[in-house]
Amino acid sequence: MKIAVMGAGAIGCYFGARLVAAGEEVHFIGRGPHLKAMNEKGLKIVSPHGDLYLKRVNTVENPKTVGPVDMVLFCVKLWDTDTAAEQIKPMLRSDTGVYSFQNGIYAESRLSELLGAEHVIGGYAATPATVVEPGVVRQFGEWCTLGFGELNNKRTARVEAFLAACQRAKIDSHIEDDIEAALWTKFIFITTHSGATSFCRSTEGPIRNDPWGRKLLIGLSSEATAIARAKGINIPANNSEHVLEQIDELPPDAQGSMYTDLQRGARLELEWLTGLMVKLGEEVGVPTPSHRAVMMALNLHAGGKI
Repeated sequence: MKIAVMGAGAIGCYFGARLVAAGEEVHFIGRGPHLKAMNEKGLKIVSPHGDLYLKRVNTVENPKTVGPVDMVLFCVKLWDTDTAAEQIKPMLRSDTGVYSFQNGIYAESRLSELLGAEHVIGGYAATPATVVEPGVVRQFGEWCTLGFGELNNKRTARVEAFLAACQRAKIDSHIEDDIEAALWTKFIFITTHSGATSFCRSTEGPIRNDPWGRKLLIGLSSEATAIARAKGINIPANNSEHVLEQIDELPPDAQGSMYTDLQRGARLELEWLTGLMVKLGEEVGVPTPSHRAVMMALNLHAGGKI
């Protein structure tokens, strides 16, 4: 397959590199020191699933130079969705899929508005990863999964082809039976994980082992699960317990991407994650005291360094 990674950061580079190593044609689109290092020295992946070094990778700053592709892995920050969607249009054929790796549930509906729902593939990328230095990505822990599917849950040729490419790359991947439920399950997890680690200024290990920290995790996941069920999303009533099980399986030094951005003084995706959860809670009449506490603590920092 010919694949473009739009927003070549940690997550896009990790999965993109695995696909390159399996023989797929992958173009990494980005900017800044990380892309420059990839262009000059290649891309190095450090991972429990096996380290990888690609001496040469296809790196570009302008998507127009890539040409039409089979699949776009859309990996930009949520606030860049509109701008990046416009930039990828030259890479789209009538059957090109756009698979968002972005956090939350906002991206699929917005990309459908901007590009047409026929292009959009729902999905998520679930693994902790970070750029430890330009040209080097570290992936943490054993949990490293891609889940995706058409918005109408049909098994089309393009999702089957991408699944086959992922399997050749030995990526844990699957086509979801109910993509809306899958997106909400990830949304609940990420607002719990990123919300707690950012709010507590801590990695996950100390939070889950502290009695009050664990109460925070339970509060965040329980409120979010109640909102999803009130909206008719097909997730089980005990989903909150499943979220805590997932968090208990994370490495002790795992942290949400929002906490990483907070440490760097970068802009936060707070509005599209915790903020959206609070808004949806208001719409369906579900109280969200834990999510509101996170908003009150972090909104001052949402724009980056103050």
